[in-house]
Amino acid sequence: MAKEIAIGKLAKISKAEQHILLAAFVASLVLGVGLSLSFRFIKQISYNSKVISAEDAAIDNYSNVIKATGICKAPRGSTYSSDELKKCDPSSIEIAEIPGTLRANIIENLAANQALNSVPKEDNASCINPLTQKSYTYEELNKIYNDAVGSDSLNAASQLMQNCSALRVIPDALPAFRNEEAMLASVNKLFNLSNWVPESLSPAGEGVEDDGSGLNVLGVNLSMETSTGVVKDFLNNLDRSIREFHVSNMSIEWSEDSSLNFSAQATAYYMDETAINETTETVSVEGQ
Repeated sequence: MAKEIAIGKLAKISKAEQHILLAAFVASLVLGVGLSLSFRFIKQISYNSKVISAEDAAIDNYSNVIKATGICKAPRGSTYSSDELKKCDPSSIEIAEIPGTLRANIIENLAANQALNSVPKEDNASCINPLTQKSYTYEELNKIYNDAVGSDSLNAASQLMQNCSALRVIPDALPAFRNEEAMLASVNKLFNLSNWVPESLSPAGEGVEDDGSGLNVLGVNLSMETSTGVVKDFLNNLDRSIREFHVSNMSIEWSEDSSLNFSAQATAYYMDETAINETTETVSVEGQ
């Protein structure tokens, strides 16, 4: 009888141990799953935070570029909303609405530069004021721009400012693209101003990039056979040209009739068009 009681107690203890082990296994399983999910949620939260931070930085950068250039009016907050960008029309914005921006500084300062304005613009008939029959002054152009109302009028006034103010000299002095025909036309005009008609004009070799300055170069061959005075006038006109010509090689020979045989190789410059470069940032979960 005592032996049967002992065996029954052992059976009950063994069964209890089984329940305890099963409970411990279930608890461990729940704990492991909970920890795994917790780590996953923490990683997901960290990743989402990085994405939101990168999006905020991109919005800030875009907004800063738009504000600095004066493409749109200043935003109501620190950054532009989607509605503000949709309503933005650069052609209908007046300079008074974007003070201190790149666009405003160009119109108010660079376009008014008297030294650049002194460069003749007789080749452009549209720059003649019909009221005075003289070239537009900056004050007249600025008044037309400020009095313009509506997108069409502002566009027309902006084009007039670009073509007839000091701004027109910038692309003449340093073009934004390779144009051999325009470069040769400039040289031909310098010859004509010096009372010399060249028999031919030709570029000299291929354009190559300059020494890290961002400039690109175009070569041109120069040659004249004329009097000393004409050659001197040409060199003076070349030196005073609004477009830079750098003479690298020069040869001068006197002929029997006291005329000069002049030949040289010169270099003109142009710069690639400037644009805002967009970058892509990849956001990833740590360890992946």
